[in-house]
Amino acid sequence: MASRTIPWLNDLADFPDVATALEEPNGLVAAGGMLSPEWLLAAYRRGLFPWFSEGDPILWWSPDPRLVLFPHEIRIRRSLRRVLRQHRFEVRVDTDFPAVIAACAAPREPDGGTWIIPAMQAAYCRMFELGYAHSVECRLAGRLVGGLYGMPLGRVFFGESMFSLETDASKVALVHLARLLMTKNFAVIDCQMSTAHLRSMGAREIPRDEFCAGLERWTAAIEPPRRWPADLAASIDWNEAAAV
Repeated sequence: MASRTIPWLNDLADFPDVATALEEPNGLVAAGGMLSPEWLLAAYRRGLFPWFSEGDPILWWSPDPRLVLFPHEIRIRRSLRRVLRQHRFEVRVDTDFPAVIAACAAPREPDGGTWIIPAMQAAYCRMFELGYAHSVECRLAGRLVGGLYGMPLGRVFFGESMFSLETDASKVALVHLARLLMTKNFAVIDCQMSTAHLRSMGAREIPRDEFCAGLERWTAAIEPPRRWPADLAASIDWNEAAAV
C-alpha cells in the first residue's frame, strides 16, 4: 500500500477535514501552522489538537476513536468519595496555571521526554492570560501536588494534561472539574488519547465522526473568555453531591 503524506499548513484556511487523517499514526492530520490563539481556537473547533516533540514541526491530530468523558458519567469509587468528603486536598481554580502546566510537562520517567515543550507551555499560558484556558489545582499543606489544565469552548472542555504527586490528587482534580462542568451545563470533556487511568474514571471511546458532529452543536454558542473564580471548586458540597 502506498504511503500517504499530510498537508503542510500555511494559513488557517488550509486545515483539512479530519476525515483525511492517517490511520497510522492514528489521527495525524497535518503539520505546520502556529500555536497562536487564532490557530488553537480554529483547530479545537475542528476537532484537532497539537501534539509534537521538541525539534519537530507542529503536528495536528484527530484520533479515531476519540476518548471523551461525559461529566455525569464520571466514576467515583468509594475510597475516592471518602477522600473528597474529608477535604484532604485544598482545591482551587486558576490560581497558578503556569505551575500546573510546568508540572504536567515534567517527564514521568527519569529518562523520559515530554510533548509539553516550552513552546506549548508558552502558547497555553497565553491562552490562560486571555481567559481561554483554565487549571484545577490540588494542594496539600500548601504544596501543589496535583492538577489539570485545558480549554473550554462552548459546552466542551478540551482537557490537555494532568499530573499527580500524591495519591488521588489528579483524580480529585478531575472529579472537581466534572462537577463544575455539570453546574455549567457542559456536554463533554475531550480526553483526546485513550488511557487506562481516564477509562477507569468513566471516560469512553466514541467514533471520531460522532465527536465532530457533536462539536458542531456543542460549540455553536461560545461565551467570551474569562477567568474562573479561584474558590469555585470550594463551593462543592460532597455530602450532597451524590449524583456525581
